[in-house]
Amino acid sequence: MSQLQSHVSKMKRTRIKICGITRKEDALEVVAAGADAIGLVFYEPSPRAVTLEMAKSIVESVPAFVSVVGLFVNPSTKQVRDVLNGVRIDLLQFHGDEESDFCGQFQRPYIKAIRVRQTSDVVASSVRFPDAVGLLLDSYKPGVPGGTGETFDWSLIPASQSKPIILAGGLTPENIAIAIEQVQPFAVDVSGGVEREKGIKDHSKINKFISEVYRRDRS
Repeated sequence: MSQLQSHVSKMKRTRIKICGITRKEDALEVVAAGADAIGLVFYEPSPRAVTLEMAKSIVESVPAFVSVVGLFVNPSTKQVRDVLNGVRIDLLQFHGDEESDFCGQFQRPYIKAIRVRQTSDVVASSVRFPDAVGLLLDSYKPGVPGGTGETFDWSLIPASQSKPIILAGGLTPENIAIAIEQVQPFAVDVSGGVEREKGIKDHSKINKFISEVYRRDRS
């Protein structure tokens, strides 16, 4: 186990990101419930995509010490820069086929999403993206860059990693405690698992999800 991973493993609290926020009232609920970060999707084909104007309105409600994450899928350099120039974005998240040089050019920390099919995907990605501040592990589904609503085989995640792991893919209030117990990730990322319909969050599910994370961390 690396020195970084050993340090991370001693950190008792699992960080929480609620992604796919499209409304200010949902962002307010996420913040009030105690999440560490919200995710804004800048990928037009997604049902959870936001425009710059929508993003500005949402971010106005996000206080200090809650991170705003901008999610992109194979964007142009201009698209990313336009978002960064118009909206407070603290962390970038890349879900496509971007390479390390592309991801690292924007003077923002970034995480790289990996659709896991085998253990070597995680190991190789740690090498391919040396500047990433974390790897987000998601389910693989052909032609779908993320948001599948499906879990993957968590046993494929190696016990020792050189980078913090953010677990995603099919997480819900019902399975999050088991996921944390098995994977022990640095953070968890949920979108569809706390929705009442695509892009619209269910506030009771948000609170239950976050409560389950906190409960598991205390056990």
